[in-house]
Amino acid sequence: MVNIAVCGANGKMGKAVVKAVSEAEDMSLVAQIDILNGEFATIKDAKNSVNIDILVDFTQPDSIYENALYCLNNDIKLVIGTTGLTDSQVEELRTLSQKRKVACFIAPNFSTGAVLLMKFAQMAAKYFDNAEIIELHHNQKKDAPSGTAIKTAQMMSENGENFTNGNCPEKEIIKGARGCNSYNNIHIHSVRMPGYMASQEVLFGSDGQILSLRHDSTNRECYMPGVLMAIRHIANSDEFVYGLDKIMN
Repeated sequence: MVNIAVCGANGKMGKAVVKAVSEAEDMSLVAQIDILNGEFATIKDAKNSVNIDILVDFTQPDSIYENALYCLNNDIKLVIGTTGLTDSQVEELRTLSQKRKVACFIAPNFSTGAVLLMKFAQMAAKYFDNAEIIELHHNQKKDAPSGTAIKTAQMMSENGENFTNGNCPEKEIIKGARGCNSYNNIHIHSVRMPGYMASQEVLFGSDGQILSLRHDSTNRECYMPGVLMAIRHIANSDEFVYGLDKIMN
């Protein structure tokens, strides 16, 4: 039995994780951590009271890095679903995880369908010189672009050097009209609007054809199989993993 703590337990994703862990026969929920009416207010409070094997973090972009540092420095394995970490922060956590031999699993998206979309986009990037990403989320999401869009662009960039091939010289009349210019000139457009939960579309183009890949999440339960998969993967491991795709066969 693996002892699990959930940080951000009273948030929408946190509540779904609490339910999933509670129903898993091989896991024991030992701590619900949340600064707002949580069983424990901080990770430190929980650690001083119960034995934690793995902490699952679904909190806020401005707190996840410090939470991760605390866990890794105190021998608590970590599954991170909070987005907003910079590339340099991810690399620092990788170094610390490997140095201390404490497992850390970071996934920009735990939906198996979204991960498959990323894999398909990476495959398609070999055959198209033009591509853009549109990601759409609810208007309470604080970070932009989404972690999923960033990870998708990273994976696509491994198979192409320039994704604005043949574009004319551009001039934005209103700054930001073309979205952000990410890895290898892949433009990412972020939409924030009530009514959406989490959606992403990747557009590929060449002379005479358009390829559109899209994934939509309509409830938070779709992320739970991936979260449980990550927990089980690191339960007997000390490795650092970035992306659910790394453990999906």
